[in-house]
Amino acid sequence: MSRIIGVANQKGGVGKTTSAINLAASLAVLEFKTLLVDADPQANSTTGIGFDLHNITHSLYDCMVSSTPAREVILKSDIPHLDLLPSHIDLVGAEIEMINYPNRENVLKNILGPIRDNYDFIVIDCSPSLGLITVNALVAADAVIVPVQTEFFALEGLGKLLNTIKIVQNRLNPQLAIEGILMTMYDGRLRLCNQVVSEVRKHFDELVFNTIIHRNTKISEAPSVGKPVILYDAYSKGAANYLNLAKEVLQKNNMTKLKQEERVFE
Repeated sequence: MSRIIGVANQKGGVGKTTSAINLAASLAVLEFKTLLVDADPQANSTTGIGFDLHNITHSLYDCMVSSTPAREVILKSDIPHLDLLPSHIDLVGAEIEMINYPNRENVLKNILGPIRDNYDFIVIDCSPSLGLITVNALVAADAVIVPVQTEFFALEGLGKLLNTIKIVQNRLNPQLAIEGILMTMYDGRLRLCNQVVSEVRKHFDELVFNTIIHRNTKISEAPSVGKPVILYDAYSKGAANYLNLAKEVLQKNNMTKLKQEERVFE
């Protein structure tokens, strides 16, 4: 049974898309079959793993609005074990078109249902808002990762997102768990960054991942060539950070032994 993980924060510029791309790619590199779902109309996850938006003929929009089956839209990336359900700017209009749908919060869950068992992990890059598409992602997900930038306003908006998660848990998806809060854009030379990490750990304790994503030029450069950082520069600090995050996710889900056992039986 696959695990569906949403990567969500309504606050922009916190490393949400970067984390979705690089977590999915790291899980794929570790030989777990992974689907990256781009549920953000900006489609940065789609371009971030090497696809040209001009060549995208069908996207998540078609699945949500026209009931196109996901298997007809999914694209194979250049990375072994990593597939993509692409996005498109049209997704902006999906919320309005879905407003009168019955069970409109369950659309994405129903889209992923038939293909779920084809993957070990499905990672959803959520829209930077708390609108209907993000709610759809939270209803479809088993767990959510919340990226938080290590800056002065880090906790601002986090309470609002956690409140939304609680509402979804109470009304729509009781199984939804918080996979973890991920500290991003960390610079150990800055006292403020260390203070923020300390403050978030104090407030949220075990919810915070041990892995911290450091500010790293290779992470910033990788999307411009359409590659996750692990393919752009496998020896960079950014690649090591996201690989550690993937391993931490595997440990949390007791999946670290899975591949070792498979190799024994091969």
